[in-house]
Amino acid sequence: MTLAPLTRHAHDEEYEDLLSLWGDLESGLSILLARPLHVHDFSTKVRQFDRWLQDLVARDVDASLYLMFQLASTSTVGYSASHALVCGTLCHIMAREFSLPEHERNALVRAALTMNIGMTLLQDELAVQREPLNSTQQKAVAEHPRVGQALLEERDITDDLWLDLVSQHHGNVPLSTPLAQLKAEDRLTRLLGTIDRYAAMISPRKSRVGRSATDSVRALVGPEIDQRDEVSLMLVRTVGLYPPGTFVRLDNGETAIVLRRGDKPNLPLVASVLDAHGAHCSEPQMHTTALGKPRIQSALARTAVSVNMNHRTMVRLGLYAAQRAATLVTQGGAV
Repeated sequence: MTLAPLTRHAHDEEYEDLLSLWGDLESGLSILLARPLHVHDFSTKVRQFDRWLQDLVARDVDASLYLMFQLASTSTVGYSASHALVCGTLCHIMAREFSLPEHERNALVRAALTMNIGMTLLQDELAVQREPLNSTQQKAVAEHPRVGQALLEERDITDDLWLDLVSQHHGNVPLSTPLAQLKAEDRLTRLLGTIDRYAAMISPRKSRVGRSATDSVRALVGPEIDQRDEVSLMLVRTVGLYPPGTFVRLDNGETAIVLRRGDKPNLPLVASVLDAHGAHCSEPQMHTTALGKPRIQSALARTAVSVNMNHRTMVRLGLYAAQRAATLVTQGGAV
C-alpha cells in the first residue's frame, strides 16, 4: 500500500537542517584535511568537528547513518573527507557500544578524522585514478601514517594516544586476545583498522565500484564468522547487515532503500523506490521486513541503482517509520 501523504510537522525543518549540517561538516573536513598547515588553531578545529559530529549523531542515529552512507557513495568534495567522516562517525557509534572511556573515545574518533592527513591530496587523486599506483605513490602511501603523525605534532597535537593511533592505524592486532585485555593502543588500533577497511570497501573509486555494505562485512569476517572478531560482530549488530542509506533488492522484484535499522541486523525498515520492472515508484512504499513479506533478497551497491533520491523526504520517511512501527506490524508491513 502506498504511503499516505506526509503533513509538515515542526521537526521537518530540523531534519532538513540535519541534511545540510552533514554536508557542511563534510565540506569543512575537506578544507581542514587538505590545508592543515594553513588552519589557525588546528587542534581546536578538529575538536570542534568532533563535537559537531557527536551532536548530529545524537539527534538521530538512523538518520545519521542514512546520510553518512549516502555521502560515502555520492560525495562531491573528495574521497578523503568522505572517508574521514564515515570512519569518524562509525568510530563514535562503536565507542559508545563498547563503553570506551572518554579519553579513549576521543583519541579514536579524532584519529579516525585525521589518520590519512599525511596523504590527503594523494588519496583524492587515487580515488579517481584508474591506473595502478606508480612507485612514488606507493612510497607515499606506505609512509603516510608516519608523515601524518609528524604533521599532527607540528600542528600542536599532544595527545599521545591520538598520535599513536594515526601512526599505527594499519597495524595488525591478532584476534587471539580479547579487546578488554588489550592495552588501549592495541584495542583502538583494532577498532580503527576494521572500520577503516569497511569504509574503504563501501566507497566507489574509478578503479572499482564500491561494494554493498553487506558484501563489505562479509569480506571483513570471511566465509565463517570468527567469534573472536569482536569489532566486526559489533559492527554488524550496531549498523546492521543492511544499514540505513543502502539499497536492497526485495523478493518481489522491487528495489528499496533502507530507512531505519530493525531489531535484528538483517530485518530493517525499507522503502521501495523502483518497481519490479525498474520503473520509478510514484511514491515510496514502506515495508517492515521483520514481518517476512517482502523479504530482502540481496544487497545492492549504489552504482547498481539508477535513481535520484530526495534525501529530505527519505529521512522524514525514516522518522515516520519509527513512529509508526507498532502500526506497521498490525497493518501487515506496509502503510
